[in-house]
Amino acid sequence: MSHGKPPRPIGYARVSTEEQSTRRQVDELRAAGVAELVEERASGADRSRPVLARLLRALGPGDTLVVTKLDRLARSLEHLLEVVRGLEARGAFLRVLGDPIDTATPQGRFMLQMLGAVAEFERALIRDRVRSGLARAAREGRRGGHPGLRARDPEAVARLRQARDARHRARLLDGAEAWLPLLVRLRAEGCGWEEAAAGVNRHLSGQGSWSPERLRRAARSLARAGLAPAALLEPRPAPRPPAPPDPDEAVRAVAALLGQTPGMTLRALGAALERLRLRPRRGGAGWAPSSVARLVARARAAGLA
Repeated sequence: MSHGKPPRPIGYARVSTEEQSTRRQVDELRAAGVAELVEERASGADRSRPVLARLLRALGPGDTLVVTKLDRLARSLEHLLEVVRGLEARGAFLRVLGDPIDTATPQGRFMLQMLGAVAEFERALIRDRVRSGLARAAREGRRGGHPGLRARDPEAVARLRQARDARHRARLLDGAEAWLPLLVRLRAEGCGWEEAAAGVNRHLSGQGSWSPERLRRAARSLARAGLAPAALLEPRPAPRPPAPPDPDEAVRAVAALLGQTPGMTLRALGAALERLRLRPRRGGAGWAPSSVARLVARARAAGLA
């Protein structure tokens, strides 16, 4: 989906299981004039839906995401509003065929504002209920929270950590196809984490903000779960030290040059050595005639010229 195309409606159809069919939703979307659509089989409660995530990233200014009902897109008001904010940031719109919601119209935007107000009211009620419950528990001498975590039970702590790690990996995998193959190649070529992060961010064209440390942690999490090659975490091989210069290389080169052109002057020999990228042992920009003369003398003493 290219943002260079004219604005267009794009449909999203979702069912929860492989046994269910999206045909009814597809037919309704087609009847509403939606020619381009994607389908997904995933639970509505799962926010890390890869097809929906890719679609939301691909929408551009003027595009409209079309669904048959709100519950096909989100199962909570909070998630719905999060999706709408993401669409607004991209200049895109949301249209729901079964509800009076079309954010391209004033009426549809007003409906979403009303939903946002309801969501905030619900959050306020929940906060009040939580505070009231904690206060009542404190008066009765009870403590809130998970008993196992309060007691630092190792199994409870491990389960909590595993659940947190699983959520983190799910977020990483959402969109990993855009950066993980490149990271694998850069690391195989010997790039460090700083260079790899810069390469990944360039590849994502401003849509990525990976720091070297965050990228390393992400690679470690995926590799430990077997979702990325373990070689990602291998340290770069230390660079080999440059080979020491061969002191006789210039002597052999002078002998070869004199063998081809016996009458070469010292200045011509020096210029030829520079073209061969041979430098004087003591450094310097070029060969002095006296240094070339010493090479000639050594070549003749060795019987090379």
